[in-house]
Amino acid sequence: MMERLAQAAEYLQNRLVTQPEVAMILGTGLGDFATLLENVMTIPYGEIPHFPVSTAPYHKGQLVAGTLAGKSVLLLQGRVHYYEGYTMEEVVFPIRVLKLLGVTTLFVTNAVGAINPQFSVGDFMMITDHIKFFNDSPLRGPNIDAFGPRFNDMSDAYTKALRRIAAEEAEKLHIPLKEGVYAYMPGPSYETPAEIRMLRVLGADVVGMSTVPEVLTASHGGMRVFGLSFCVNMAAGICEEIKHLNFTKIAIDNFTALICAMLKRL
Repeated sequence: MMERLAQAAEYLQNRLVTQPEVAMILGTGLGDFATLLENVMTIPYGEIPHFPVSTAPYHKGQLVAGTLAGKSVLLLQGRVHYYEGYTMEEVVFPIRVLKLLGVTTLFVTNAVGAINPQFSVGDFMMITDHIKFFNDSPLRGPNIDAFGPRFNDMSDAYTKALRRIAAEEAEKLHIPLKEGVYAYMPGPSYETPAEIRMLRVLGADVVGMSTVPEVLTASHGGMRVFGLSFCVNMAAGICEEIKHLNFTKIAIDNFTALICAMLKRL
């Protein structure tokens, strides 16, 4: 494992011009955010040794390096999911490579179904915590001491300081920003109405099929994490039929403004 990670990190270090400060995983519908970067270098995942390649729709599967808001940034245009057939070790391989590259702050984004009846399709939600039912974990098995402790504390997995910055900047920019709990389900099937009722009783506000393995691994490695979900539909049982929403220009503009404002304060 460590040898494969080191080979991937060395390959990227030899390609990158600057030391990355922040990395961001761009979920479904948000990949075009990469067009904002300056001094851009694009590296397909398939060219990076041992790197998993995205197969999910709308995930371009490439790493984009550049500068934005005065920061050296790495954007992952797409992720891999457990439901694609990858192991948990493979799903979080990119996060461990980012750690070896010296990235200390990770932004994770995703598309979700809204469970909270006060949420609407098109809302952004800042993740404050998550619920994980799926029993597999990227930290299962022998601990990699070079990354973190055997039993890592998840009390502040979604870093409070970053959430405070997001709330302050959203208010300044008059951007509506919900906050709440993300429930992780493995997919690829959408949840049943009964499962959604269960998740609602347990305190989940949205549900998705990604992000949590990445956050577990980033937290284990001592990285700061900010999570942002985009409600692309209402969850099963709340709506008659689940359909994905194409991101509106207003949503993209709000997302761009908020992220850029946050980067300036890091």
